[in-house]
Amino acid sequence: MDNKMLLKSCCEQMQIPLSQEMTEQFMTYMSLLLEWNEKMNLTAITEEREVILKHFVDCLSLVPYLEVTDETKIIDVGTGAGFPGLPVKIACPNVSMTLLDSLQKRIGFLEEAIKEMGLNNVECVHSRAEDGGQNPLYREKFDYCISRAVANLAVLSEYCLPFVKIGGTLAALKGPDASAEILEAESALEKLGGKVTQVIDVTIPFTDLSHKLIFIEKVSSTPKQYPRKAGKISKNPLK
Repeated sequence: MDNKMLLKSCCEQMQIPLSQEMTEQFMTYMSLLLEWNEKMNLTAITEEREVILKHFVDCLSLVPYLEVTDETKIIDVGTGAGFPGLPVKIACPNVSMTLLDSLQKRIGFLEEAIKEMGLNNVECVHSRAEDGGQNPLYREKFDYCISRAVANLAVLSEYCLPFVKIGGTLAALKGPDASAEILEAESALEKLGGKVTQVIDVTIPFTDLSHKLIFIEKVSSTPKQYPRKAGKISKNPLK
């Protein structure tokens, strides 16, 4: 099965409508990712089929669970090479997407990819999450914060929840064994104004890979002291 067919088949199985244009955008994204990856470290996954399954389809698994309109504002915190924000944006072209990353070189790649794919309404922000979360331009401004960053859930929530408006949602892609993390993060979430509302097990088609999608609703405003300064969050996670 060629790359386009593989992507389309996966999306059909996950009930995600994918147009011809979207498929082409993903192919452009993949070739740019692999080309830039030779100059800088964007991904350890370099085989095309693996990029489709472990990056694109993995990120797209969020899409069926997002309720989006033309007004929806999404931020991807710690986006790296654009995951999960760019796959979500390609599949939901009408949303407004902000990609936040702390490394200027990665922002350069993202801006080039966005231009080559012809995507509109995407903003790239060069910032650390803990600074962005205190910035009035971004604090409590988003319907969704999405993240595939590797931090544990209590740490990730302190980075991400400050961006989410009350009534909005943090959607985190986590490993298959994230249940213990969810329990450990309960009191941290309470302090940050969040509450786990849904945990969904997802299997990636044509692989034996699975992960959890964790949805955390923002039920009250995040206190001003969060997120704390760089270094404190990961060294002393909220308990």
